[in-house]
Amino acid sequence: MQDGVASSKGEGSATADVHSLEGVKFTNPNVTAEGEPRAVVPFRGYETVWFNTGTLCNLTCQNCYIESSPKNDRLVFLTRAEVRLVLDEAMGLADPPAEIGFTGGEPFMNPDIIGMLEDSLAREFRVLVLTNGMKPMQRLKEPLLDLNRRWGARLTVRVSLDHYEKSGHEQLRGPRTWRPTIDGLLWLAANRFEVTVAGRTIWDRSDATMRAGYAALFANLDIPIDANDPRQLTLFPEMEEHEDVPEISASCWGILGKSPESVMCASSRMVVKRKGADQLTVLSCTLIPYSESFEMGSSLAEARQAVSLNHRHCARFCVLGGASCSAHK
Repeated sequence: MQDGVASSKGEGSATADVHSLEGVKFTNPNVTAEGEPRAVVPFRGYETVWFNTGTLCNLTCQNCYIESSPKNDRLVFLTRAEVRLVLDEAMGLADPPAEIGFTGGEPFMNPDIIGMLEDSLAREFRVLVLTNGMKPMQRLKEPLLDLNRRWGARLTVRVSLDHYEKSGHEQLRGPRTWRPTIDGLLWLAANRFEVTVAGRTIWDRSDATMRAGYAALFANLDIPIDANDPRQLTLFPEMEEHEDVPEISASCWGILGKSPESVMCASSRMVVKRKGADQLTVLSCTLIPYSESFEMGSSLAEARQAVSLNHRHCARFCVLGGASCSAHK
């Protein structure tokens, strides 16, 4: 860290010779490859605290933002006790978050997930849990029904349905993934969970076309999701690893008509536990889990730092894509 800004360890410094970095994007945390001051997002207070429950997943999906798979345990399962400690800290903040988010991996593979959800709901946070809606979730129907009976609208389940057609969804998720996901979505809707859907935009179709396709699917399935409401149907921009992405300089805010406050690292952080680590780590973002450059300490208090937008995902997903992982953006 340098001057309270999450920086890029070992990838340049504030005193680096700018000219030696010419043409090398996302190298220096303070300046772009063209020598312009890099955009920085000040922290304005907590709205969402995310927990990555572990990177293990029952699927290996094409273009998974976090490279989850049945073998990827680089982020290990969090325990209920560990999450409780962070929840207790969150409650004691001057600006406690309104929302607690759970992501993975597949969160319902974590053996403590129900307890984590319960502890978060009992502390009166809104809770958002991301899932593929398949067997790991469906094995927990009874405890989930119990949570929904007790806390109802405070618990939102977001199901990843990558396309409104089976062929598109299975192109990314693999064969025989469509039907189990649809079954999970139908079960959630039938039992009156607060349920939303996350799709992808890899097919280069317009937002209106995608939303119309999902609207037809939801109507056919009798699922009460408004496909035209971005909070109920979130369409995430793609982030190809080798895509040439423009850097975001300080001057871009005015050019793009955007505010640093609109970027999710202005108000959210993600808690993880790295394999082999003896303590939790707080990261600036849900999308950059493996880079030490975006580590912000081991507590929510330590993580109240500005973030230098020194990664292609910052540009492609958050600033240019205008996306956020929160349920209420």
